[in-house]
Amino acid sequence: MKLPDGLPGRLPARHQLTRAGVQDATSRWVMRHVLIGPPLALATGLTVVGLRNVPKTGALIVASNHLSFIDSIVIPLASGRQVHFLGKSEYFEGTGLRGGAVRWFHSTAGTIPVDRRDPRAAMKSLELGEEVLRRGEAFGVYPEGTRSPDGRLYKGRTGVARMAVATGATLLPAAVIGTDKVQPPGSNGFRPGKVTVKFGTPVDVAGLSQEFQKAALLRAITDATMDGIAALSGQERADIYASDFKAQAEATAQA
Repeated sequence: MKLPDGLPGRLPARHQLTRAGVQDATSRWVMRHVLIGPPLALATGLTVVGLRNVPKTGALIVASNHLSFIDSIVIPLASGRQVHFLGKSEYFEGTGLRGGAVRWFHSTAGTIPVDRRDPRAAMKSLELGEEVLRRGEAFGVYPEGTRSPDGRLYKGRTGVARMAVATGATLLPAAVIGTDKVQPPGSNGFRPGKVTVKFGTPVDVAGLSQEFQKAALLRAITDATMDGIAALSGQERADIYASDFKAQAEATAQA
């Protein structure tokens, strides 16, 4: 598979004429085309469907199902854009050679650190996402809020809709298939396997805004997003939040 995007001939305005900007663009190129992209594409036979639906520029929310840690790696590779995802602040706090490598990887990938120990983390996540979108960049969201515990597609949280309404960004459903086989939940290793990333058509946020208002609008946009993801992934639906399902399972196990 030929990965989209190359080293830009002209850097974005915010990076022009700065050493840091050149290093940033070069690091992304090296990661995409040398260190991560080719080996991952080879190991997974990465297949991309619907790439024409991904806008090449402009504010973009990529809303996907979530099966594995590597979802946040394959989605940017498949889309041809740098897609920012939220990540634990611990990724940026490591020391030594390994800590430095992890820090470089997440910094280069555009991971946005969030301290999940902060009680305001959820609200700050939305604010950080909106900052990215207002710069005209791409932001990745998992509306389920966590990885699927059993492969089903769970009810979506309305944060994705709030960002779309607040920023006017294109809201694009996407689906990853097979990443849970390549890196099963709880595993730090990788196994050879086939991975597919699909991009659907944008959610008609403007049209839904004509029909609904306030909380009903946010729920309608979120449900339309989840319907789009389900059509791409083929997953069984679960009409419950994933976090609630996990809490119920834990309570049952302790009973």
